[in-house]
Amino acid sequence: MFSIQDIPFSYRGSWLDLSPVVAEKTYAEDLHLVSHQTGLHAVLRFTPSTSAEVVATPALLTWRHDGGRVQLAYESPDTIRLRGDGLGMRVGAAAATLTPFSGTYLYRDPVDGSHVFTSYETGRRYRLTVLLAGSPVASTGIEALGEAERSVTLPADEPWEIVVEEYEAARRPYAATVPFEEVHRAAAAAFAGFVDAVAPWRGPETPAAELAAYVLWSATVDPAGFLARPAVLMSKHWMDKVWSWDHCFNAIALAAGDPELAWHQFQLPFDHQDGSGALPDSVTHSEILYNYVKPPIHGWALRHLRRRLDLPVDRAALTETYERLARWTEFWLEARRVPGHELPHYQHGNDSGWDNATTFDGGRVVETADLAAFLVMQLRCLADLAMELGEPRARRWSAEADRVRAAMLDQLWNGERFDARSPETGLRRASTSLLGLMPIALGEGLPADVSAALARRIETHLTAHGLATEPVDSPHYAADGYWRGPIWAPSTVLIEDGLRRAGHTDLADEISQRFRALCEKSGFAENFDAESGTGLRDRAYTWTASSYLILAAASVQRGPTT
Repeated sequence: MFSIQDIPFSYRGSWLDLSPVVAEKTYAEDLHLVSHQTGLHAVLRFTPSTSAEVVATPALLTWRHDGGRVQLAYESPDTIRLRGDGLGMRVGAAAATLTPFSGTYLYRDPVDGSHVFTSYETGRRYRLTVLLAGSPVASTGIEALGEAERSVTLPADEPWEIVVEEYEAARRPYAATVPFEEVHRAAAAAFAGFVDAVAPWRGPETPAAELAAYVLWSATVDPAGFLARPAVLMSKHWMDKVWSWDHCFNAIALAAGDPELAWHQFQLPFDHQDGSGALPDSVTHSEILYNYVKPPIHGWALRHLRRRLDLPVDRAALTETYERLARWTEFWLEARRVPGHELPHYQHGNDSGWDNATTFDGGRVVETADLAAFLVMQLRCLADLAMELGEPRARRWSAEADRVRAAMLDQLWNGERFDARSPETGLRRASTSLLGLMPIALGEGLPADVSAALARRIETHLTAHGLATEPVDSPHYAADGYWRGPIWAPSTVLIEDGLRRAGHTDLADEISQRFRALCEKSGFAENFDAESGTGLRDRAYTWTASSYLILAAASVQRGPTT
């Protein structure tokens, strides 16, 4: 079971979910059918006839009260089945007002007698069909305009069963072919197959693995809109997009168990590269944003992805990936370097993924060592791919990596950590953000004395629950300050991996263990209070679930530590 307050009830491939979350940080009293097509939109409200407890499992959602119950299961990504016995349910439009450009209209279809809600916000229809003949149904607001209650009510005093379908302009009348029990069993089997594939190693020492897998499975949507591939959204709460670094962690977590889905996750942002080679900041059903970018961790991610894939990537796919990665790298080398500079720069904290980190307090446009380190790893990855493919740029990529690495060490290293530098004035600025220690991700690619100094500084960020992005004794620390204190999954995975490759395995083990324990205690929130471990912001974030799976699988593979 899981908390429906924290994790939405959904199904692989579906753009729908059942949740009390109806907008950013907004929780309704009742559960709603929420669509993520054209944005996050609460469409239908489910109100039981009396106050009821809600119990959620991966395949079944139940309202129950004094022996009465309503059960809900997905028959397919766009179709849900409900049945009730001893508990009634009102299914109503979430929007109270219908205008010429917003809201939900309700009519009774004379073709099959179904009730159809049409939503301006999603541009789709939601058809409610009664499946048990003779069940009394009360409807309100049929064909009403303006402000009105629009709902269909199912009885509390006798059994009933309905189906709700999401579709576009028309669909043949619904014909039930399988009983509810079979719908439930099929959904349970679908999830069981997924979790067995992505976390076959799970056991008592990894108690959150199944829930982590559910967060990923339930946040996966079928191709639609701007997403031409199956996509794992960051969440089916308000963070219902694919950001151009979040996707890397999902791809790595899925690689061994679902390699096709994993490969799609890696490629998704690359489907929308612009003419300069830049990846979009984010992509979702009806929106692509280019006003920011995200850090070039894709060379690092591709190495991890390929190591985990069961099947080799065919030459054509590898060649396409090489060209895409090369264009993304050229963007940083050409569009984000001042002439005569070796180091690229961010234009805003959002470009780094660490939106408001203290690194950017003295100026938003900065050359930083984390960016240089990621670019070095990406250039090394390109050099290896070029050699593998017989492509002539291998030597160029290696030479460029050497130059960027040398400039990072010569121009930004202060003996204890890395500074940031203004690309216009050359002025260097220190900060206490964990971001200044992220070059540890280079692992064995750093001089031993540099990696040792970084490891010592990283330890000062380590709380009982993991790596605080700003030290808790910093005057800039904020418990719910986004990147100014809270623990985050991506920084944890990147640092743990770099420490391990640099030989600091004890510290890497400790960071992994504390973060896994944090997820087992507090779930898969977007980020966590560094001192209390409380989950913050969006509570069903896939890169957090993926990071848990990545670290847990590696821990099991290493075996018990002595």
